[in-house]
Amino acid sequence: MKKVITYGTFDMLHKGHINLLRRAKDLGDYLIVGVTSESYDRERGKLNVHDSLLERVESVRNTGLVDEIIIEEYFGQKIDDIQKYNIDIFAIGSDWTGKFNYLKEYCEVVYLPRTKGISSTQLRNDMQKMCNIGIVGCGRIANRFIPESKFVSGVNVSGVFNPHMDSAKSFADRHSLEFASDNYSDFLSHIDAVYVASPHLSHYEYAKQALENGKHVLCEKPMTLTPLSTADLYQTAKDNGLVLLEAIKTAYCPGFTHLISLVKSGAIGTIKDVDATFTKLVDSDVRELSAVAGGGSMSELASYVLLPIIKTMGTDYKSIDFHPVCNESVDIFTRGLIAYPNGTASFKVGLGVKSEGQLIISGTKGYAYVPAPWWKTDYFELRFENISDTKKYFYRFEGDGLRYELERFVTMIDKKDTVTYQLSPQDSIEIATIINYFREKMNAN
Repeated sequence: MKKVITYGTFDMLHKGHINLLRRAKDLGDYLIVGVTSESYDRERGKLNVHDSLLERVESVRNTGLVDEIIIEEYFGQKIDDIQKYNIDIFAIGSDWTGKFNYLKEYCEVVYLPRTKGISSTQLRNDMQKMCNIGIVGCGRIANRFIPESKFVSGVNVSGVFNPHMDSAKSFADRHSLEFASDNYSDFLSHIDAVYVASPHLSHYEYAKQALENGKHVLCEKPMTLTPLSTADLYQTAKDNGLVLLEAIKTAYCPGFTHLISLVKSGAIGTIKDVDATFTKLVDSDVRELSAVAGGGSMSELASYVLLPIIKTMGTDYKSIDFHPVCNESVDIFTRGLIAYPNGTASFKVGLGVKSEGQLIISGTKGYAYVPAPWWKTDYFELRFENISDTKKYFYRFEGDGLRYELERFVTMIDKKDTVTYQLSPQDSIEIATIINYFREKMNAN
């Protein structure tokens, strides 16, 4: 019996897919199809898969052309599968010609002609209305956002707003945007959604006005510095049926999402402690160290370290203690201790003190270890008393990671989802609550 194997995402199954499967089937007696998992799709940069894994598997099965379906979960699996299933022929579309010649050592490789004029990407773009996004702000993060947006389908960054027209015009020219504006109302009239990348203290007003004008909002962290302002923005978004998302990139990256799923599912037992650190050294004259601009280590970095704590331990804590180290105006380093009824959590953030940036989540059966920089989770281990039970997980964290939050944002818009489990309104409000509590204590002192 001659065995044939082929692979694909098979998103939004169409005539081209079916023709490819039929051609592969005709090559032998038994056809195995590897359907890529969501996590593997993300790892290889395919962020906008429309159908779920179960939907794609069912669609492939319903063609009646397939004898067996397997899930492709990692890079290098093709070699393992070819040997495991005693494959005679590896078949793939002709747009991959030459890319899989390394498999000729293990079996025959056949590149099959594609059906012309049909593309999943084109179908996806046709189904998903192009989202025209405007950027508020021209700073460092805004400049990184533009190249990241090119990895997300259904997105067009069309313009920029800055109260200083010279800055807006320079930014638009640098990134070949369609327009620049120093009039916010006029700016909003040209776009579908806003990416707020301005200084912290301006987030609320820009986001509020955008939501009141029917625009979806992706807002840089911290969304605001008070829970009341954050809650008000979410309520405004809800009242208008709009998507409001806080841009904490770690929350949406594949590695961190899987880490949280594993530990929440009991992989290391009951979680009893979380310890997270994020520090970086900045120049003394930057906005991040300006009290007037709402700077300081907690304002700048607490959103990251509080994320894994809240996602795993929840918000029902008993007390929080802060131990800051300050210069003449802001905290340049802060250690925080959070007491829960049945556990603890601790964190360190710093802009003027450097420390090891790791994340450790401790449970009753083992612990999760994520090395620095954990906020760009591309690798973690689950460690146990018996070291031979250690499990290692590898992921890709592409570019600056902004593509992950943008992909989640436009997917929510497309599917009319106003809440995501990766970072809920309650999560954002709680992060703002803790930051605000710290700032109040600092001001009291």
